[in-house]
Amino acid sequence: MKINAYAKINLFLDVLGRRPNGYHDVSMIMQSVGLYDTLDISLAPDNRIDITSDNASLPCDESNIIYKTVVRLREHSNRDFGAIIRLNKRIPMAAGMAGGSADAAATLIGLNKLLSLGLTTEELCDIGVTIGADVPFCIVGGTYRCEGIGEVMTKIDTPESKTGADLATGTCLVIAKPDIDISTATVYRQIDSEGEHIHPPIDRMISAITDNDVSNVSAALFNRLEAVTVKDNPIIQQMKDILIREGAEGAMMSGSGPTVFGLFTDRDTAEAALAVLHEEVAFAAGSVTQMMDHGIEIID
Repeated sequence: MKINAYAKINLFLDVLGRRPNGYHDVSMIMQSVGLYDTLDISLAPDNRIDITSDNASLPCDESNIIYKTVVRLREHSNRDFGAIIRLNKRIPMAAGMAGGSADAAATLIGLNKLLSLGLTTEELCDIGVTIGADVPFCIVGGTYRCEGIGEVMTKIDTPESKTGADLATGTCLVIAKPDIDISTATVYRQIDSEGEHIHPPIDRMISAITDNDVSNVSAALFNRLEAVTVKDNPIIQQMKDILIREGAEGAMMSGSGPTVFGLFTDRDTAEAALAVLHEEVAFAAGSVTQMMDHGIEIID
């Protein structure tokens, strides 16, 4: 079975507080995008777990999130089985785009089908949240308000367009990851040390999405973590400024960073903006893509 596992961006991300267990309560709007990893999943004739990847920097041992997901599904289903999984990695690592969570979600969905386990989407999400807070969203995909630690999800209905669930016909994204790595734990520790914040209303973003208004969506973009990450990594602000200068309706960092995205209403303008980024700053990965109405797509 071949599965595409789609990345996400945060259109809105607020941090409401820290729980005693170290997790944080959040208020987010997450959106699937057309950048994806591909997993080839098959059952092994024995009980071995065999993970390989085209990205040499990605460990494929017991520390790999796909490996952990197979083990967790074994425990939940009380079944011994082996899995051979080949990962084609396109989503940048440590980028704030839930690449690992997307791979875990695809593994759960693929093995559930291959093994005929009959687990519902809700049951898969219950397993997924024990692996990572973003895994349940990656299982369902689309446009969701996410609360709690991210596992309490409410679907936001987006207007249909000729390309699917784009925010508006022709709306696309430039997504670019600077050539730096960010520690999510460090960012959250800095947020915790800052004390109380003013929390902007999320309803403004929800209304902009349901009204199919890309200008208002751009105006309502918010990420509580961005100011902390930008402070030590000014290239993030530099990239945002370039995207706005080159025609983006709005630009923001996704997750804890360092990935930056810009919203465009014209693909040619978006392609030109990406080319300017290549000329003016160094970054690890970049693409022009669109918003998607799903998180996992089974190809075969």
